[in-house]
Amino acid sequence: MQRIRFATCLLPIAVFATACCGEGAQRTVASSAHPAAKEPDGVDMDRDGDVLRGEASYYADFFDGRKTASGERYDPGAMTCANRTLPLGTRVRIRRVDTGQSVVVRVNDRGPFGKRRRIFDLSKAAAKKLNMLERGTAQVEAVVLQ
Repeated sequence: MQRIRFATCLLPIAVFATACCGEGAQRTVASSAHPAAKEPDGVDMDRDGDVLRGEASYYADFFDGRKTASGERYDPGAMTCANRTLPLGTRVRIRRVDTGQSVVVRVNDRGPFGKRRRIFDLSKAAAKKLNMLERGTAQVEAVVLQ
């Protein structure tokens, strides 16, 4: 009877360990590092020139003062952004496709986590420079600077 209880206790642990150390976990780790990362459907990434194309949105006022993935606090007046794959600290020139307006921002957070076609969450100041506050989103082309 004790062997059955012991085996019953070990089964969930074995399943959990297999799930954590299996092939799926390795894919997640490998896919989160730039430049080998795969962007979601609807996002075009050109590895030769480190150009990303897709949709950008901006942070809601709700996030003002909250910690970002880099550890710093979100400042809506700073020229910063969130991206799922680029290393924190990377500087990026983001150009709005329909108007040609551009802004240079620094990646200091992870996201956006809403719709997968969005590739950047911009600070409110960066979104304002791109005239996207009213609409909320814009098609952008981003070039990695460093």
